[in-house]
Amino acid sequence: MSLLTDLINLNLSESSNKIIAEYIWVGGSGMDMRSKARTLSGPVTDPSQLPKWNYDGSSTGQAPGEDSEVILYPQAIFKDPFRRGNNILVMCDCYTPQGEPIPTNKRHNAAKIFSNPAVAAEETWFGLEQEYTLLQKDVKWPLGWPVGGFPGPQGPYYCAAGADKAFGRDIVDVHYEACIYAGINIRGINGEVMPGQWEFQVGPSVGISAGDELWVARYILERITEIAGVVLSFDPKPIQGDWNGAGAHTNYSTKSMRKEGGYEVIKKAIEKLGKRHKEHIAAYGEGNERRLTGRHETADINTFKWGVANRGASIRVGRDTEKAGKGYFEDRRPASNMDPYVVTSMIAETTILL
Repeated sequence: MSLLTDLINLNLSESSNKIIAEYIWVGGSGMDMRSKARTLSGPVTDPSQLPKWNYDGSSTGQAPGEDSEVILYPQAIFKDPFRRGNNILVMCDCYTPQGEPIPTNKRHNAAKIFSNPAVAAEETWFGLEQEYTLLQKDVKWPLGWPVGGFPGPQGPYYCAAGADKAFGRDIVDVHYEACIYAGINIRGINGEVMPGQWEFQVGPSVGISAGDELWVARYILERITEIAGVVLSFDPKPIQGDWNGAGAHTNYSTKSMRKEGGYEVIKKAIEKLGKRHKEHIAAYGEGNERRLTGRHETADINTFKWGVANRGASIRVGRDTEKAGKGYFEDRRPASNMDPYVVTSMIAETTILL
């Protein structure tokens, strides 16, 4: 008698050349991840080999009911850590049947910016630090917290070990390995300052691939928390009061910044970012005003400042970069629910094209 787990782990290649492709896209809220699967006749190695597909956009808040068809364009392929074998995850963006990007398709404009010759020549590198909070399913309260109550104050939880300090490590570790299996350039994980909150890092990734990798890493995490019966939150301030919020610090460098004399290029780029502070804040995630208060390792949302090794600044430059006279900087303003296509392309546009 086969068990459900036995059937889930069937190796399709033993009896067929067919594979399963899970098409993934961003839904109407700009944060919800949607997906559906289709059978293909054989293994695929490049998105150009994949067929376009469609879905009912009226059920995702992306099209009216009387004209509901939205077309999925495959853009990036990753190995599927859930089905394994030759099966794949496919990151897509969304278009009308006439070929126009729909309003929630933020990848299209980002790809245009990254394909600009001036931007492409700079080989933009991004390292994205994705913070998130794990919640108890039925009460939507952080994992490990007493229901309706609070744990001890912040201090013992950051990068901690122990049943009374680290909550959800099994989910975090499984996600880490699943991302490596998928081919995502995940660089590390750590427990965060607020208990029940964690972080993973993706990068350095070049240009548009940073957004593709972070969205698929988020999707994999959603699937793992679904299996675990835990709710995943990207709210930038899930708990009010004296608790850290959740961000998506974005590390950035260009070829010019990585060369000798790059520190001067970095300072000029930061000056440009300061001049467009309001525009960037408006695009850096909803609810960010609850997080960027000037407390809990943030700068006030209305203030732009930068500093070396200053975690209370809008932009932080590392000591190593200052010492070497070249390197990268960290934009600490993006919220955990930011769209990586928007944030990465906007930073590139502001620092290179304007």
